[in-house]
Amino acid sequence: MSDRYLVTGGAGFIGSNLVARLLSDGHAVRVLDDFSTGRRVNLEPFTGDFELVEGSVTDPDTCHRACKGVDFVLHQAAIPSVSRSVDDPVSSHQTNAGGTLNMLLAARDAGVYRFVYAASSSAYGNTPTLPKVEEMAQRPRSPYAVAKLAGEQYARTFNAVYGLETVALRYFNIFGPRQDPTSQYSAAIPIFITHAYEGRSPTIYGDGEQTRDFTFVDNAVYANLRACHAPGENVAGETFNVGCGERISVNQLWHHICDAVGTEVKPEYERARAGDVRDSLACLKRSRGLLGYEVQVDLAEGLRRTVDWFRPEGR
Repeated sequence: MSDRYLVTGGAGFIGSNLVARLLSDGHAVRVLDDFSTGRRVNLEPFTGDFELVEGSVTDPDTCHRACKGVDFVLHQAAIPSVSRSVDDPVSSHQTNAGGTLNMLLAARDAGVYRFVYAASSSAYGNTPTLPKVEEMAQRPRSPYAVAKLAGEQYARTFNAVYGLETVALRYFNIFGPRQDPTSQYSAAIPIFITHAYEGRSPTIYGDGEQTRDFTFVDNAVYANLRACHAPGENVAGETFNVGCGERISVNQLWHHICDAVGTEVKPEYERARAGDVRDSLACLKRSRGLLGYEVQVDLAEGLRRTVDWFRPEGR
């Protein structure tokens, strides 16, 4: 008998990639999404293969309805973007912290076996120590980071107090197919790729020498599956990094994308954005040892697949 999964934010970038993998593995899938940031087009290939609950994680009744009868909750729903949270901290908190609390309560009441939470490497803040180790002090620098860390702490507490098995995954700059390049709050890679294909200069904030552990989405999908099925004594109530364990500067990233597309365009630079961190790199020792996580797709291969996915027709 297949397991029953609820993917919150299932119409989003990471969520829709999770839906694709779970369906291909033969599982029953329910999606909860209000389509405020998720896109219906991401779910079109799977029409009729999953159950949709349309609504928001900020509504407790919707959360309880979505959790009924499922074994695993993969909680991806969030208002993404550091810069967006700086512009609108209230909405970021209501969805990312309050919505997570609503989902945890609903999962507890529904008797869900395990709750996997999409946490964020932004919790580490701007400390110069690299790589980032889970036991480090958290020093969030944006409302987004604070709200995501609050959700992570709620997850840990629900395991300790209510016995709901929870696992938090601190994502490091996830990228790949189905990422939206059109929003003003989009991540760098989809914007860079579309600009490269169009021969337009992207905007790089700061000097471009800031580094990131860019992580292809298949690694996040694999981490979620491991988080569902790793032994509870190893993972329940715990937090794990999800990255590639390698870093690249934003300037280098742009050059790699230009090479892959076959263009040469100089970027434009603007002052650094509030809330951004300088450097980021995941330590994967704990994830490998307890979660059984291994990098499935490295940065170079992930960039190649993503550039191909965004390739315009006829090119």
